[in-house]
This record gives sequence, structure tokens and C-alpha cells, in this order.
Amino acid sequence: MGIVPTENLEEGMVLAADVHDRTGRLLLGAGVELERKHIVILMTWGVTEADIAGEDSSGSASPLSPEVPPALMEAAEAELRPLFGENDMEHPVMRELLRLAALRKVIHGNP
Repeated sequence: MGIVPTENLEEGMVLAADVHDRTGRLLLGAGVELERKHIVILMTWGVTEADIAGEDSSGSASPLSPEVPPALMEAAEAELRPLFGENDMEHPVMRELLRLAALRKVIHGNP
């Protein structure tokens, strides 16, 4: 099992766990084989990731091109984390925002 960002979901993948929206409403149940309409629903409701059956959790959570070493991403995230102040970094949107800022910093050299 592994967490896969919504933008990387593909038809035919099977959910390993229920998917809920921000308010806790069940959108799709575990075991559902994803179709295009399901992926659109997840994106519409602002779901940022889903637990997919059979996916290896190592490396699937943040899709990086092979030329971006994870160590550089970790260093960039550590450098940027103070800019996020008192925000709840457990919130999926904040985690994704930090990931994108770190990726931009690694690729372009700027936050």
C-alpha cells in the first residue's frame, strides 16, 4: 500500500482505504477500482492523495523526477519550514504547499 498524489492516480488503481473529503464525508470506499469519473470527483472535492493497494509507499508520495535527490528536497523543506510559522503541517494542503515550495527551491534555487 502507498499514498499516491491525486494528480498521479490512474484508471484501474484500487483504493486500499476509504477516501474522505475535508469534512469527513465518504467519497469512495476501500476496494474501489478507479475510473476516470472517480479521479475527477477526488480532484473536485480537493482530495490531495489516496492510499492505493499494491503501491510501494517508498517514493510514491512525492513524485520527483530522478534528477532531484530526496536529500536536497529534505534540506529545502527544512530551510522553508520556518516560513510556514504556526500552520498545521499535518494538513494535506500545507504539506503539499511545502513540498511544492521545496521542489521549486531545488529546481530554481529560490523559495
